[in-house]
Amino acid sequence: MPTVLIIDDNAAVAMALDVLFSLHDIATLRALSPAEGLDLLAREPIDLVIQDMNFTADTTSGEEGVALFRAIRARHPDLPVILLTAWTHLDAAVDLVKAGAADYLPKPWNDERLLASVSNLIELGQANRALRSRLQHERKARLALEQNFDLRGLVWQDPATERVLHLACQVARADVPVLITGPNGAGKERIADIIKANSQVADGPFVVLNCGALPSELIEAELFGADAGAYTGASKAREGKFEAANGGTLFLDEIGNLPLAGQMKLLRVLETGRFERLGSNRERQVRVRVISATNADLGAMIRAGTFREDLFYRLNVIELRLPPLGARPGDILPLARSFLAAGKALHPASEAALMAYPWPGNVRELKNVMARASLLSHGDTVMVADLGLPAASTPAPVSGQEAEPDRAALVAALSRAGGVVAQAAADLGLSRQALYRRMERLGIARP
Repeated sequence: MPTVLIIDDNAAVAMALDVLFSLHDIATLRALSPAEGLDLLAREPIDLVIQDMNFTADTTSGEEGVALFRAIRARHPDLPVILLTAWTHLDAAVDLVKAGAADYLPKPWNDERLLASVSNLIELGQANRALRSRLQHERKARLALEQNFDLRGLVWQDPATERVLHLACQVARADVPVLITGPNGAGKERIADIIKANSQVADGPFVVLNCGALPSELIEAELFGADAGAYTGASKAREGKFEAANGGTLFLDEIGNLPLAGQMKLLRVLETGRFERLGSNRERQVRVRVISATNADLGAMIRAGTFREDLFYRLNVIELRLPPLGARPGDILPLARSFLAAGKALHPASEAALMAYPWPGNVRELKNVMARASLLSHGDTVMVADLGLPAASTPAPVSGQEAEPDRAALVAALSRAGGVVAQAAADLGLSRQALYRRMERLGIARP
């Protein structure tokens, strides 16, 4: 149950407020003087303060209330305070609201307005405390990751990325294959590099093969090598990626593009560590940690008969699912700043535009956008026009009405509010219920 502290020298006022709040499941504590109120604040958990502005008989200046408010603000900078007085001085009210007072109400007060203000402030305060607790937890988790593991200079801030990193570092030292799934350009190779850097073969080679960048007839030769004369143009023996990665890590990107014949040989290497070069009958032995990645639906490929089910289960001992950049909004601005040229900064409107854009090309697209903006921007500040982002394809608002926020706007608002729905709703000019309805309709998970 939330608790309100009432600081008022009039016991009748405190009693009336006590009765009003008790009918709405709000507990109260009462203090008759500023000193008593500050003492209670030091000893008790308080969600909100309602304070009088005058405590001495025949005093109407409000100076005592101003001093009390400043003392509360100095000791408890985030605690909401409502000012209540029979002597309303507009200038004093404006000054104190600017200094952080949550509301300023005259005596006698309107019960409905006071209850609405108290309820909203208590809810907002609870949301802010929950946000601070979550951010503190995230900072501790981030610090632990950075202190205990080599993250290869990765720039990140979103909790979704943290979960992937935590699992990647947790399994890095286990000698088992890892499959990283996610869309193109999301950063799968960076995750593979982090796994290698924290593995038992961190000092070994890190060899990369993009299975989607080669014709299918050459992939086997790239993987396993070939003897001279094994195929047209093979004038001399060549070493394959498995031999080059011996004692280290082999990263197979776009594993779904590996032809069935190569899949069968890869399965044998994973199970025995043995293989033959193309055109050779001599077995070779290697010890290689295999990390693979794909943006394909391997389950659908298995059903279609284009990917071996036994190879899938061998590769998929540990699966890391890297979300698209649009689902990791906390990463967008830190990454954007890291990609900017030295001495450049983002205008606030540019930051909002970056947060609202869905990033179908993921981190790779963001990097290209920031490189272009760094070149085209005049001066030290990158403006929205410098980004060159496509215009939002949203219908124009009906005259006299506000535009309906789209999915990108909702995600951006939730990100700016740290997942606090009440704050995101206020930012969008919606009620919490209206925001929840839109989140459900657009498939946005609740924080």
